Amino acid sequence: MLTKRIVPCFDVLDGRVVKHVGFLENRRDAGDPVALAKRYSDEGADELVLLDISASEEGRLATHRVVEEVARQVNIPLTVGGGVSGIDDVRELLLSGADKVSMNTGAVRNPQLIKEAAHRFGEQCVVVAIDANLNQTMRTYEVMIQGGKIGTGMDAVTWAKKAVDLGAGEILLTSFRQDGTREGFDIQLTKLIASAVNVPVIASGGAGKKEHFVDVFVEGHADAALAASIFHFDETSIQQVKSHLRQRGVPVRWEK
Repeated sequence: MLTKRIVPCFDVLDGRVVKHVGFLENRRDAGDPVALAKRYSDEGADELVLLDISASEEGRLATHRVVEEVARQVNIPLTVGGGVSGIDDVRELLLSGADKVSMNTGAVRNPQLIKEAAHRFGEQCVVVAIDANLNQTMRTYEVMIQGGKIGTGMDAVTWAKKAVDLGAGEILLTSFRQDGTREGFDIQLTKLIASAVNVPVIASGGAGKKEHFVDVFVEGHADAALAASIFHFDETSIQQVKSHLRQRGVPVRWEK
């Protein structure tokens, strides 16, 4: 049986890890990304995700220096995203030390980038990030871009299927309405996407306690769960989450 993955996430702004509520509000400083990366790697994280959250809006690629320094500190897979708009961006991040490259806005605006990246570097390197918000008018989950600032009118399930057809090896799924709330993952959204695609789905947005991880794995059928605040601010540890999952019968990688 495949183990479920616990994935700490760094939202990086101006070289610091920050955390917002709903992508945009109540920013808190969470520390140095290099120090946090080493800590989480040592504590048993299965992977790390580093997102340069202002890169797309500023029309630039994620900061190479931070990526290189983080990559040197960890011995687990590192996914990096932020401002990826062309195949050269994917290549640069991989050369900087990323194992996988996450693309969101760039992939929505140029879906063929997914296909080209998968062909050049392999599907296992291509992560399509989907930021989705429940749109009451559309009665569906709408794909958002540029850090949640712009709605696309696209249905998240339809986009996820297309992204996988083009070569995405993984979906990083963030619930806009749950992000930063610590009220739990969006189980409905996660289950919809996980049921629609045949690649791993990383659930993101809303982790606030250990029980939320059980819910998203058992009810939402996620393959991995991403969290930030509860780890950054020492509310719980990766090993405590994994211990709780094991007690509830959820398979995880365990190292004492």
